[in-house]
Amino acid sequence: MMDTEKYLIALENFICKLQQLPDSDPEQVPEDMAVLCRALRVGKAESVIYENEGTAQQGTFATACFYDGGNSSADDCVSRRVNAADGKTAFYNMYPIKGESEWTQEERNRIDALTAVLSVLNGKSKIVRSIRYMTSHDMELGVYNIKHFMMTASMLCRSRQIFRYTAVRFNLKRFSVVNEHIGRENGTQVMIRFIGLINDVLKDENELTCRVGGDNFLTLVRTENLESVIKILSGTGVAYGEGRGERVLIKTTVGVYHVKDMGGSILPTDVMDRVSIAFKLAKDSPTTDIVYFNDEIFARIKRSNEISAAFPKALEQREFLVYYQPKVALDGRHIAGAEALCRWMHDGRMVSPGEFIPVLEQGLDICKLDFYMLDAVCRDIRKWLDSGRDVVRISVNMSRRHLTEIDLLERIIEIVDRNNVPHKYIELELTETTTDVEFKDLKNIIAGLRQAGIATAVDDFGIGYSSLNLIKELPWDVLKLDRSLLPAEGDENAAQKGVMFRYIVAMAQEMGLECVSEGAETAEQIRLLSEYKCNISQGFYFDRPLPAEEFEKRLDKSFVYER
Repeated sequence: MMDTEKYLIALENFICKLQQLPDSDPEQVPEDMAVLCRALRVGKAESVIYENEGTAQQGTFATACFYDGGNSSADDCVSRRVNAADGKTAFYNMYPIKGESEWTQEERNRIDALTAVLSVLNGKSKIVRSIRYMTSHDMELGVYNIKHFMMTASMLCRSRQIFRYTAVRFNLKRFSVVNEHIGRENGTQVMIRFIGLINDVLKDENELTCRVGGDNFLTLVRTENLESVIKILSGTGVAYGEGRGERVLIKTTVGVYHVKDMGGSILPTDVMDRVSIAFKLAKDSPTTDIVYFNDEIFARIKRSNEISAAFPKALEQREFLVYYQPKVALDGRHIAGAEALCRWMHDGRMVSPGEFIPVLEQGLDICKLDFYMLDAVCRDIRKWLDSGRDVVRISVNMSRRHLTEIDLLERIIEIVDRNNVPHKYIELELTETTTDVEFKDLKNIIAGLRQAGIATAVDDFGIGYSSLNLIKELPWDVLKLDRSLLPAEGDENAAQKGVMFRYIVAMAQEMGLECVSEGAETAEQIRLLSEYKCNISQGFYFDRPLPAEEFEKRLDKSFVYER
């Protein structure tokens, strides 16, 4: 006979222990399960799972044993059938202890209740495991996802084991072309097999490869195994198709960060940020597919952070100064205009534009600086007009990032009008666009500025790939020819450049565009500009960028440059 008190204590302990487990899996509490089964005089508790009706008829099944005392009898059985949503069928079977008396009805009722509990708990455990899998894996490829990468990196950072590892971020180069060539289904198989080759190198339980999205991946690898991973990433043939007779070469763009112990704590976000920076540098590099994060890059990031942090206060305190580089008309050697260039006087030293402009261009700070410069230029023009100087048109640079602003045109006009500056004295320089969406936005802005009487110039013409279409479709006023177009002494292709330059100038002038050549530094280049009938030059031959006070002297009506 069953000892009721012993059964109730065993049941309470079993349930309490399950409550302490995150997924309430009965297989995780074998001792408490054993005590409960002995109290119910159960010799064996198991589940038998059939994948479908076909496997049930064939007698093909999988079993999971919750308890086996080694002395069960098959003469009797309390069984419960459960049909799962995925088409599987499970039988939860309880067998008596061999040689003992038959179960009473009360015992059978309690055993039946236990099978119900086991079926519910086991179903919940599978659901939890399934959810865990889905939240930690990419469902298309079956590899880990970024969440799992961050969890693993976090654990390694806390234990300070992370310094034994290297993070690798990579992208499968031109994989869209692969998909077009072999089909998306084969492309997916190629991707899975390629990642499988990398995972074959990873032996440590914390080494892993995860999918960031699309054809972008992250690998965390023990540093001693890095060379093997890089070898695969440098270019590997991967078979596809049913017979796998066809192969496709997979190459990657790679960022690498060997996690270094800098003496302080490190966060998984630090690992992610640094390997992503190296990856971006590799993507942007025209010469290499692999970039290793190093001290130089770290110093550059630190400097970028310092610039970003100092920018708001520097803008408020007007540390940014306007320098003016004259544009000179060659036929009379007088000033025909000028470009406003930004200089930053910070902590007693002049910060190079090449140091802070790229940092500000990473976000919207560059837009704030552009509006600041436009306002400062308008202030100077108003001052020069009030003092009776012979004012010329001043060009101000506008970043491409402005194209996302809905009210850009209104803001520009508001700044100019607030300073009471006639629109004819302002010219805005914009660079070429790279997308159709940007092109449409740019077209609307150019048209709006022209209607407002504000001139526009396409900057650095000749270094992009859409230049001719840009001047064909948009109503520019000025074409600024990049210095790379102007022949210089020692150029191997000076003759070809000369021909290009001459015809670009002729074409632009026939279209009614004013041509300005940037970067003229020698008398020979000035002679060539005259020969090519490009009448306006902006370059060091005449003047470097000048502080406003110095530039004012160039505005005197009697001022001309020496021939």
